[in-house]
Amino acid sequence: MRKLKHKYNLPISNAVVSLLVLEILFWSICFVSYQYLISNVVEFRFEHPARLWLLIIILFINVVWVVNRSWKNRAIQKFSSVQTIHHVFNGFSNFRSSVKFLLFRTAIGLLVIAAANPQYGENEKTVESKGIDIMIALDISRSMMAEDIVQDYSRLDIAKLSVGKLLNELRGDHVGIVVFAGEAYKQLPLTPDYHVAQLFLKSIGTDMISSQGTDIGNAIDLCMSSFNFEKNTNKAILIMSDGEDHEEMAINAANEASNQNVVICTVGMGTDKGVPIPVYKRGKKIGNKKDEENSTVLTKLNEENLVQIAQAGNGTYTRAMGLNLDLRDILDRLNAIERTTLKKEKYSTYDDQFQWFLIPAFILLLLEFIILEKRGKIDDHFKIFES
Repeated sequence: MRKLKHKYNLPISNAVVSLLVLEILFWSICFVSYQYLISNVVEFRFEHPARLWLLIIILFINVVWVVNRSWKNRAIQKFSSVQTIHHVFNGFSNFRSSVKFLLFRTAIGLLVIAAANPQYGENEKTVESKGIDIMIALDISRSMMAEDIVQDYSRLDIAKLSVGKLLNELRGDHVGIVVFAGEAYKQLPLTPDYHVAQLFLKSIGTDMISSQGTDIGNAIDLCMSSFNFEKNTNKAILIMSDGEDHEEMAINAANEASNQNVVICTVGMGTDKGVPIPVYKRGKKIGNKKDEENSTVLTKLNEENLVQIAQAGNGTYTRAMGLNLDLRDILDRLNAIERTTLKKEKYSTYDDQFQWFLIPAFILLLLEFIILEKRGKIDDHFKIFES
């Protein structure tokens, strides 16, 4: 009778004691191994060491397993008497139940270690960044507020959208931004960080410079002073303006830039038809700009001036015809400039070793799924967790 009861009872107390011993051994070995590898093996590391905290899940798995064994014992007792149930059910295999648990527990541990991605073998690589230095000169004079290209979009709005689109097309180049009207101001020094350039671009407005007018020559000079000519890098300037230059020194500045092998491309913002310049106060349009005789001031694109600047700078001229500026000519000209090495970076890489833990984990899970708890003849020869 005792032997019969044994077939329908999963031992609890011995299982708990055995688990405590196994867990102490497991965590001690893991801790000592981890400390040794981290301290003494330079080529070893975990890519995501914080994920190792997920090993705590194993403790909850242990608790669930013990509780589940206790629940099965109570369920069998409530279902029927031992004398009756043994005719329809051969009982549990304590051996198989224990093996299933150990397989599952070990597989979860291996999966956590694989998720932390142990890496071994340090390799040093050098990456070269090749490109050119590009200064973008953006006209922010009042005339750039005219809305003659696309309704409800000012010339400046379209210019900023176009610069943003250009930044998305660049690869490896360093970019800087100069804003100008009657004076020129360096908004952003040369940087390889296009995200930063996009942030600076969004903040640009016509109220940044109080001195009105359009001095493209001054903008070219400031762009030139932003370059480091001691470095053997090719350089270019992109000017986005309506071309209404009141100082008329731009062509001379472009010639001087070309003599130093700096390419200048220009983009015409506006149309040939004269349009009024809107005046805003606190974000609301309050009228149009007037002259001293109270007549409406009209502005139009000075295309000839921008073409001459581009020719003097050995570059190309492009006219903005809509909301999405066609950048192909500009990009083709910039891409034709020989790229030089702007930056060399050395970094270390490690060989991933997670597969040595992931594959065994799946194999153990498959075995755990195949093994059944149903008692067989072989189970009478094994005494795991039994008194």
